[in-house]
Amino acid sequence: MDGVQLSEEQAALVESPLESKIWLEGCAGSGKTAVAVRRLLRLLSQGVPAESILIFVPQRSLANPYIEALRDQVLYQGGQVSVHTIGSLSLQMVEMFWFLLAERAGFKHPQDLPNFLSLELVQYFMTRAIEPLVNQRDYFNSVRIDRARLYSQIVDNMNKAALVGFPISEIGSRLNAALAGDVEQSHIFGDAQTCALAFRDYCLQRNLLDFSLYLELFRDHVLSLPQAQAYMRRRFRHLIVDNVEEDNPASHAYIASLLEHCASALLIFDRDAGFRRFLGADPEHARRLRRLCDRQESLDESQVMQPAVRALGSQLAAQLGVVESSDEDIDPRAALKAEAQRYHPQMVDWVADQISDLVQEQLTPPDEIVVLAPFLSDVLRFGLMESLDKRGIQTRSHRPSRALRDERAARTLLTLARLAHPRWQMQPAEFDIAFALMTAIDGLDLIRAKLLTEMLYRQGALLPFSKVQSTAMQSRVTFELGERYDRLVLWLERYRDEGGAVAIDIFFKRIFGELLSRSGYGFHGNIDAGNICMNLVDSARNFRWSLDFLSRYDEPTDLGRDYVTMVDRGVIANYYRRSWETQDENSVLIAPAYTFLLSNRPVDYQFWLNIGSEGWSRRLYQPLTHPYVLSRGWQEGARWTEDDEQTWNRGTLGRLLLALTRRCRKGVFLGYSELSESGYEQRGLLLETIQSVLRRSSRGLAVELEK
Repeated sequence: MDGVQLSEEQAALVESPLESKIWLEGCAGSGKTAVAVRRLLRLLSQGVPAESILIFVPQRSLANPYIEALRDQVLYQGGQVSVHTIGSLSLQMVEMFWFLLAERAGFKHPQDLPNFLSLELVQYFMTRAIEPLVNQRDYFNSVRIDRARLYSQIVDNMNKAALVGFPISEIGSRLNAALAGDVEQSHIFGDAQTCALAFRDYCLQRNLLDFSLYLELFRDHVLSLPQAQAYMRRRFRHLIVDNVEEDNPASHAYIASLLEHCASALLIFDRDAGFRRFLGADPEHARRLRRLCDRQESLDESQVMQPAVRALGSQLAAQLGVVESSDEDIDPRAALKAEAQRYHPQMVDWVADQISDLVQEQLTPPDEIVVLAPFLSDVLRFGLMESLDKRGIQTRSHRPSRALRDERAARTLLTLARLAHPRWQMQPAEFDIAFALMTAIDGLDLIRAKLLTEMLYRQGALLPFSKVQSTAMQSRVTFELGERYDRLVLWLERYRDEGGAVAIDIFFKRIFGELLSRSGYGFHGNIDAGNICMNLVDSARNFRWSLDFLSRYDEPTDLGRDYVTMVDRGVIANYYRRSWETQDENSVLIAPAYTFLLSNRPVDYQFWLNIGSEGWSRRLYQPLTHPYVLSRGWQEGARWTEDDEQTWNRGTLGRLLLALTRRCRKGVFLGYSELSESGYEQRGLLLETIQSVLRRSSRGLAVELEK
């Protein structure tokens, strides 16, 4: 970004007096972050101590431009620039001032150090804390969703309470007042409230701090400590806040407290954004920070979108009531390409053909293409990757907030861990063995993997390939694959002979490094698989450390077995930074739409798939929580109606489409099939909106999509 040529307007902002507090707003792609990065470098070049600068963002991935710019700086004085989210800053401050606040905050062991919990560990301890209560009192007996997802919604309720600023004891009453339509639903919210309080008490008894608890401690205790106030005023003298509209009220309150005392500040606000509302974003509340700045500036011209792309985004958002369109005289059809298909596989093939043409005929770099869907199912992901691989185009995918067990590489490692630890008495099913063999051994298809499993899987162990009695069967599998299979079996046998007593994270690391990443095995040269394996290693290591910590309060357990059991239950994965930072210039990104937006980078072309799906606009079914009812903008005591739901859906889709088009330079391809993956007709809000906009421009493409 340091090599980007700034406009006169941008350069003037960079060269503003150092002792300025500036509010800078504009549309995405107008160069605001480029100004902030140059402003940061100017502060450093003028001798401002690095440790006095705070970069504050809603999510760590949004700080990547600043981190990359700092890497390129050979020398700057005064320590390191601090890069924080509200979560990381709260954790750091609570840890620093722990012994001054632990006793008055109600912890049973204030003399002991705290244990900060990741998302995965929160779900594990939530299960330990409330599962007996749920089973004993028959809680949530009418809720038909997976227990792991159910508990994650209780966690989400607690996090929302901390971010917005109300006590967790009010969660049930707020939800009940707005949403309870019958006695059963009222009981569900009451059960969720009881479980939240039970988990909080469990944490206080054992010095466990989940996100909601350490954010509350930061907000209610750390910020009131004179020592902490003096430290932060002295430490953070220069403030740069990016994407403030995507942050939450707790962050805004902290930023406001810093603005009173800091020497300089630059706050960046994206107009018409707020697509992270389901994660607590509050653009309206963020705007209140504007009056605390000395200067209010704006950048209004996009450096990304071509006129037709801009018109497409604004007209779609205007159709949904999010903005007033100012591009009615520009035809958005120039930014679109679409072709209706009858069946879903035909749509996938069409998408692959269009990408092939862009890359191989028009010489578009693959990393300037993203393929987006509201939800990226395994079927869609596999179909796209296979189709593009056949055309010689590399791909990569990123699907955060998924259960660890749903990742193919992780599932394989978990199955192999069960085979390597017979003392756990957790024998894998035959299908899991076949799946693991197919994934672990390069070139082994599912049919031959099933044959090997049927012939050689006995009593929780794999027999060597030589035990196959039939020569015809050996030839069918091939001796080359049989040799690779034998090396895997031999590795597991040697590990068991060693006693199988190493920590589970060390087991994952060893089998990946010593075997699965080698030539002839499934993870060799596979960046996605490598990232997932390292995420699993980090996850297992953090689990081991936390459970070792907890042994002073509870009975020790078999950590490896407990970890595998936890993952099998479907815990949602942590935020792993390496998954967001992986860049491959020769690959096309395949991801959910919101995941791409959170990387905050523009591309030349976007493919929007399954545009008939309701998933583009409709909220996920979450019977225990609600993102808007638990927000600051909701009027306490009001009822959530069907009209509110429709308004929410339209607003959500409108903001999403604006955000996507403002990160697109040249054009959008619409992937549409009349029948979904499951064979049902699709007529969602996105399709209807596109049809309405295009009818105003011309009937051509609209008629094409209706065929």
